[in-house]
Amino acid sequence: MSKVRAKKHLGQHFLKDESIAERIANVLSGNGYDHVLEIGPGMGVLTQFLLQKDFETWVVELDSESVVWLQAHYPKLSDRIVQGDFLRHDFKAQFGDKPFAIIGNFPYNISSQIVFKTLELRDYIPEFGGMFQKEVAQRIASPPGNKNYGILSVLCQTYYDVEYCFTVDEHVFNPPPKVKSGVMVMRRKNEEPNVAFSKLKMVVKLAFNQRRKTLRNALKSLTFEHTAETEAMLPKRAEQLSFEEFTQLTNALSS
Repeated sequence: MSKVRAKKHLGQHFLKDESIAERIANVLSGNGYDHVLEIGPGMGVLTQFLLQKDFETWVVELDSESVVWLQAHYPKLSDRIVQGDFLRHDFKAQFGDKPFAIIGNFPYNISSQIVFKTLELRDYIPEFGGMFQKEVAQRIASPPGNKNYGILSVLCQTYYDVEYCFTVDEHVFNPPPKVKSGVMVMRRKNEEPNVAFSKLKMVVKLAFNQRRKTLRNALKSLTFEHTAETEAMLPKRAEQLSFEEFTQLTNALSS
């Protein structure tokens, strides 16, 4: 069987270096879950190392050609290959209430959507790791005050401890992308912050969509309780606030 051809419309860049694939597999600790879902396995360069772990590996793949390849080359996966779109997949039907980790060499064109989906499912996902476009991985892990700090930084760091692991060069892919890649891992915090995710996401998006403005101007459509803490934050710009401060600001919204 011939190898799968990379499809541009799916954002496919197949990793060739098995040592890097093994390093990606090793970012998962395996603590607190028995199931792992790999997104977009392609020809299984990462999958082979996940199958050596103690947890049960599932894969979700949109490309039918890749599904046929996986069925032929990884019989150990058996009925754990799901053909479909991760963003539309019914995880409740697959895993029930059981926790599961997510990993993958994520397509650049939907990587941010994958992260937002993970945040929505955070109660079930104690660990999330994988490879992104380098600047996206750096953005997720970026501290306040950095130009990379943004919406994903705040939302991910509110619920997860984030670690940027290592950088991957372009030449280890087929076809090579035009940018470097970065591998990161997020581990869910022991205690969920006392804030409504939908409200936090709204405040953070409004703040960073006009990041050059002060928060007082960027969030002028919202009303906050007048406290010393909120009055100290509103003259600042979005990139100056930590995720803890965004949580505090969100909780000061007038109902």
